Amino acid sequence: MADAPDDSELQLRKFQKELSAGTVSLALLAVLGSAAEPMYGYQIAKRLESLDGVLSGKQSALYPVLRNLSAAGLLDSHVEPSVAGPPRRYYRITEAGRTTLQHWTAAWRATRDSVDAVLEGIRE
Repeated sequence: MADAPDDSELQLRKFQKELSAGTVSLALLAVLGSAAEPMYGYQIAKRLESLDGVLSGKQSALYPVLRNLSAAGLLDSHVEPSVAGPPRRYYRITEAGRTTLQHWTAAWRATRDSVDAVLEGIRE
């Protein structure tokens, strides 16, 4: 039987979950904001995986966020038939999404810089 996770591992997982909640939306808007054409979910997931960051490997978590961003008017979507399987839903960023991406990017950078400044004095 595997060892049960200790308290520090549980706290780390909780922290990572809370941290990724907002960053997934920002990352999705950024990927679609830089895309030349609409993309479907699997393409978006593969793009995130290619960046090899904390968001890779969370494909199932992307779809609810894509739906929420669409419901907020930040993304448009449409369904197209697929030759190799079920129909695919393609997403593209809207003008409101581009404006939001600019605001969220500025907020992210300000937060990152502030946290980095606080963490600078901590030894690893």
